[in-house]
Amino acid sequence: MGRTWDVAKPRQRIKRLTRFFFPLPDDGAATSTMRKRTYQALGLLCGLGLVVHLFRNQSFSGFSGAGGDWFDLDARPMDGDLPGHEHHHHGPGGVHEHDMEEPGRKYPPPVRPPQRAGGGSGTETATLVPLTADEKKRDAVVGAFQYAWSAYAKDAFGSDEYHPRSHRGSNLGGGGGIGYTITDALDTMLLIGAPLEEEYNRAREWVASSLSFDSFGSFSTFETTIRVLGGLLSAYHLSKDELYLKHAVDLGERFLPVFKTQSGMPYSSVNLGGRGGGGSSLSVSEVATLQLEFRYLAHASGREEFWRPVEKVMKLLAKGRLESALAPYGVNMHDGSYSKSTIRMGSNADSYYEYLLKQYLQTSQSEPVLRSMYTDAMAGIRRYLVKTTPNKKLTYIAELIPGRDADWRSPDAWTPQPKQEHLACFLAGSLMLGATRVHRVDPTQPVSRPPLMSELTAAGKADWQAGVDILDGCMDTLRTATGLSPEGVTFRTNDKPGPDEMKDDRDWYINGAHQSRNPPYDARYMLRPEISESIFLAWRLTGAERYRETAWKLFSAIERYCKLPEGGYATVLDVDDTNVRYEDKQETFFLSETLKYLFLTFADESVLDLEKVVFNTEAHPLPVFVPDKVKPKFSEKEYKRTKLGLEEEEA
Repeated sequence: MGRTWDVAKPRQRIKRLTRFFFPLPDDGAATSTMRKRTYQALGLLCGLGLVVHLFRNQSFSGFSGAGGDWFDLDARPMDGDLPGHEHHHHGPGGVHEHDMEEPGRKYPPPVRPPQRAGGGSGTETATLVPLTADEKKRDAVVGAFQYAWSAYAKDAFGSDEYHPRSHRGSNLGGGGGIGYTITDALDTMLLIGAPLEEEYNRAREWVASSLSFDSFGSFSTFETTIRVLGGLLSAYHLSKDELYLKHAVDLGERFLPVFKTQSGMPYSSVNLGGRGGGGSSLSVSEVATLQLEFRYLAHASGREEFWRPVEKVMKLLAKGRLESALAPYGVNMHDGSYSKSTIRMGSNADSYYEYLLKQYLQTSQSEPVLRSMYTDAMAGIRRYLVKTTPNKKLTYIAELIPGRDADWRSPDAWTPQPKQEHLACFLAGSLMLGATRVHRVDPTQPVSRPPLMSELTAAGKADWQAGVDILDGCMDTLRTATGLSPEGVTFRTNDKPGPDEMKDDRDWYINGAHQSRNPPYDARYMLRPEISESIFLAWRLTGAERYRETAWKLFSAIERYCKLPEGGYATVLDVDDTNVRYEDKQETFFLSETLKYLFLTFADESVLDLEKVVFNTEAHPLPVFVPDKVKPKFSEKEYKRTKLGLEEEEA
């Protein structure tokens, strides 16, 4: 058993420190008793002060662990930690500008020495940096939610969408609304709790008395699943209120006919009242972003018919995989094969990759085939899509354009384009989460916060590094006139002067900016959550203060430029123009995703345990469970591992 810092005899230790730092003068018998006592008292006080200083600043070292190995509580993360870590000392050199601008702010207490998780067996496990709430910033985000919700509740309560500038609501589907905004926001209100009790009670009452799916309009299968079904299921998980499960089962039953196609690929739209589907044009995100919701619905209700259709979709996608393990966004309705189309991490494709990881985590990592599909895809992303600018070394996620060659499925037939959508920034946090969940050296033990290199496999280290670097690139796109990130950017690919759109020292530009009086589509900020989502995950996984600081800057920019004086928030049409022009729309995902992730970034970590939930792509937390009620039937035999993925696993 190793030595530890012995605090049982503080007086003896202080005496030793006193004699070391303040030896008595050697003047023999002439030294009076009073003089001795004076020197000893002075030395005792100074020694005591030194000990207190060392304890308060966490800079003492002790012995810990088997064999008497040194464990330096202050320096531990510096040797062998992974990117994303920062020390969190608050002192004269650590006060941030926004802290100085907030009179009366109460600074959080100094970070205590990291505590060892687990214990009892004598084996050390993960070291976790404690994450406490920043109450002032957390409450500011709650205030923003209240401001956005109150405008909707006043002008458009019950409508699917809200238009704050014209003070009206609108419905999707053409046959009456189904409460998109309300069902999308339920779990955010539940997580925030008491400050929104009145708003939540009114929303629940509307669900109980007015929510009906007897609408004969045409709704998006994808959007209705992630927003309405996902919202109801998350509200059920958080509240255990059977009202939400009842409506979720009703909605799920109305969806089942959309899977009754020749191939099993679902129709892209659903007629809820008529219980039918339509639409033959499909994207991979539309068909592969239904699984978390329907699998949990099957588990919660005990009904297998909700599980099998979405499982069949995954089997079809596994069968048609490319050698690169990447997915072109187009999917053939008739046989489930991929069609010749762009490979990207943005629109029509993003959540396919997101759900590969989250399906595996959802069922307690009990389905090896999903792990294989996920690790292969991430290896393909790192090899073919992750690029770096030659000038400032910013990391971004490229798009791949298929060539005209007949063998377009080969990795060599694709050409990278340096365009990245805001949507693609989800990948940063997803890679970091996957590294710490899927690629642990010891799967039975959690990793440290931030993770140590010794705790991750080779693939885990590669995923973590890529995630940190991609997030840095995404956060760099906040360097606009408004501090808001544009819908899409193009990155510099050489060290020559860029086009006219290139401003200042940015290594990217907004395509088409300043070429006409009307800003291009890519210049807008639609209240999107993907950067705040990855920042939240990075904060939870590292405790690095820079992520909270960036989240606060983003939130402050939203408050300054997206908030309308008449109520609500709206899309900004040009992030590089402080003379703001708006689109008259408050997206439902602003309430369900953007503000939720910002709230969780500043809240105490106990509000939601990331080991026990997975977020669907609309930020609705669903529980991790053991699939004991409905057994998965998607096996490893139905997916052939790519050589690329196997190489990464064995590295």
